Amino acid sequence: MNTLMKRNGLSTFPSFFEDFPGKGLFDWLDTAGIGQLSDRSTLPRVNVVETGTDYKVEMAAPGMKKDDFKVQLDNNTLVIEGEKTADPASETNEGYTHREFSYSAFRRSFYLPNTVEGDKIEAKYADGILTLLIPKREEARQKPVRTIQIS
Repeated sequence: MNTLMKRNGLSTFPSFFEDFPGKGLFDWLDTAGIGQLSDRSTLPRVNVVETGTDYKVEMAAPGMKKDDFKVQLDNNTLVIEGEKTADPASETNEGYTHREFSYSAFRRSFYLPNTVEGDKIEAKYADGILTLLIPKREEARQKPVRTIQIS
């Protein structure tokens, strides 16, 4: 995993992640759960917003329940896993002439900079969006603009 910095060059604070495909930034599980690289189009999409005080991660996962997710922090790696299992009552296929609904497992991993407070990460799931709030340490928070008097 790479150390992640803002691209605009205006900040010295690490940003949440850089988009370097094929560099090992994401750790995917295929639908069989055996750890092979899978097509990104089948995985939940993620938005990451950086503010002066925190990072907010939003993962689109409609149709899931909060119990379908497992979020862990392993050292500086944030791991989000999800598994949606089919309802056993619907496994009989009664009345179906064609069936395409399928659910599978996924795993996404993100390297967190050491400027975040990992023990204060909060997660919630509402309206099909898993939201994680990752606060920055005090020393990494954006300071207000200060005017310096010229003598």
